Amino acid sequence: MTEPKAGPENDSEPAGKNGEMLEEASLISHLVDLRNRLLRASLAVIIIFLCLFPFSEEIFTLVAQPLMKQLPEGATMIATQVASPFLTPFKTTLWVAVFMAMPVVIYQVWAFVAPGLYKKEKRFAIPLVVSSILLFYCGLMFAYFVVFPLMFAFFNAVAPEGVTVMTDINHYLDFVLVIFFAFGLAFEVPIATVMLVWSGLISLEKLGASRAYVFLGAFVAGMLLTPPDIISQTLLAVPIYFLYEVGLIMARVMLPAKNGGEQSTETKSAD
Repeated sequence: MTEPKAGPENDSEPAGKNGEMLEEASLISHLVDLRNRLLRASLAVIIIFLCLFPFSEEIFTLVAQPLMKQLPEGATMIATQVASPFLTPFKTTLWVAVFMAMPVVIYQVWAFVAPGLYKKEKRFAIPLVVSSILLFYCGLMFAYFVVFPLMFAFFNAVAPEGVTVMTDINHYLDFVLVIFFAFGLAFEVPIATVMLVWSGLISLEKLGASRAYVFLGAFVAGMLLTPPDIISQTLLAVPIYFLYEVGLIMARVMLPAKNGGEQSTETKSAD
């Protein structure tokens, strides 16, 4: 008997770009790997939380510092619920642990997706993963050091005469979490821009021609994601648009083939 010739139809692994082979895995193995990745990410959050829990009061004080510095003399924060003095620092510490564990969480997501990528795609994706982590932390720091002082100073300045500003600690935590996530996600705009060009969903030329719509959309996002005051809206909208321009530059540098392809297409159409 003659053995069948080796070919793509007889291989257990699909042929990829430039003859590169990707490993196939069953659905069960994917689910098991996903479970393991989720457990590792959760374990990282739990370990960091347990290390930080003894300092939960100090952590909440640090998070509340931007508001406390702007309170009128003699004013303090208050707790309107019986369990708030314990639960609010507890929740604050838990969220801080989630933010600190974000590199581990993103790495686990990357490790789950990486086996399905080609070597060229992996080399391209690794800088994006690292950049996304750094940009997320930049968004958090921008919110804490720039947005909060300006925003809380504005709120206290416009308080009616005779009204003492005394913010509930639980409401304050809910408020700042929304702002943190809004700015953390807003600073991911360059990554989203590069991914759109890389995936081929939209060309770099069209993105560059849509600046006016992006500028308007940035202020709409600022209106929806921040409190109804012009300061916080502007402080979110301006970085979004600036980071959009950064994303266009990153796409030109990291995806020269896409940019070159667009230029060659324009030349052919002009001819």
